[in-house]
Amino acid sequence: MHGRLRMNLGDFLNSGWSRPVWVLLIVLGAVVVRLILQFVIRRLVNRVITGAKKRAGVDDTTLIAASPLAAMRVVQRTRALGGVLSSVVTTVVVIVALIWIVSIAAPGAAGAFSLITAALGAGLGFGAQNIVKDVLNGLFMVAEDQLGVGDVVDTGFATGVVEQVGIRITQVRDVNGTLWYVRNGEILRVGNMSQGWARVIIDLAVPYDSDVEGVQQKLLDAATAFAGESKWKRLILEKPELWGIESVSAEAIVIRLVVKTRSGVKDQVARALRLRLKAAIDELGVQLPPLNSIALRPGPGGPLPGAKPAPKPAATSPAGAPTKPSAANGGKAGA
Repeated sequence: MHGRLRMNLGDFLNSGWSRPVWVLLIVLGAVVVRLILQFVIRRLVNRVITGAKKRAGVDDTTLIAASPLAAMRVVQRTRALGGVLSSVVTTVVVIVALIWIVSIAAPGAAGAFSLITAALGAGLGFGAQNIVKDVLNGLFMVAEDQLGVGDVVDTGFATGVVEQVGIRITQVRDVNGTLWYVRNGEILRVGNMSQGWARVIIDLAVPYDSDVEGVQQKLLDAATAFAGESKWKRLILEKPELWGIESVSAEAIVIRLVVKTRSGVKDQVARALRLRLKAAIDELGVQLPPLNSIALRPGPGGPLPGAKPAPKPAATSPAGAPTKPSAANGGKAGA
C-alpha cells in the first residue's frame, strides 16, 4: 500500500503536466515568503523607532530637533537598515525562486543549467562588478552608520537630505528640491552633517578705528543672552565662544564668534543669531564697512609695491598758463 502510494506520488511529480502546478506553487510561495519577511522587518523597524521616541518623549514633528542625539541616530539608522534589508530580502527570494523554477521546469537540462550558471557567474565577474560593488558598499555604509534616512550629507556628487537608502541607490534631496540618485559604489566619501553636533561660525567685520574690546564684549553678551532664551536653549549645547580677531585689513577688523549646536539646526540658529548680533551692533552705533570696498592705503614708507606712480602735473608759466612744448621734445616752436 505504502509502496504503491509512493510510486503514484513519484509518477505525479515526474509527469509533465504537474510542472506548471509546481511553478505556480513556487511563485505563490515566494510571494508569501516575501510578504512575511517584509512584515517582520517593518514590525521590527517600527518597534525600534517607537522605543526611541518613548525614551526621548517626543513625537515625529519634534524628534529630529529635540530628541537626544543617541535616540535620533537609532531612528535614522533603523530606517536605513529597514530599507536595505527589504531590498536584500526581495532580491534573494526572487533569485531562489527563479533557480527553483528552472530546475522544476527543465529537470533534464542539468547540463544546460550548469552552463547558464557558469555564464551568469562570468557575467557577475566581469559585467556586473559595479552592481556587486554598489550592494556591498550600501550594506557597509548602513552597517557602519555612515548615513541614515533624514541625515544631511555630502556625498561628493550631491548634498542634501537622505530620503531613502537602497541596496544599490541612495536618494538625496538637495536644497533646491532636486532628487539625486547616487550609486552606492560611487560614494567614496560621506560628509554627514547630522551626526553628533554642529558649529555656527559668524565672522563680523567692524571698522578699523572702532573700540574692538567694547564691540567684542557686546557681541559676546548678545550671543550669551540669545543662548539663554528658552526657544534656543534646547538647541544650543554650549555657551557661545568669542574666538577674537580673525583678520585685520586697512579698513576693517574681522571678529569671529562660534556657537556649538545640535546637528540639523545649525542654519536655523545662525540666522537668528546674526539678526541678534546686528541689533547689538546698531546699539553701539558702529557702521559696518562694506567688505567689497576694502582697499589698502599706502604707508609712510611710500606707495605700495607694484603701484603705478601718479602722473606729474604739467608745468605752468609764471602767469599760470601751461607752457608749450619745445622743439627738442618734438613740438613746434612758439610763435
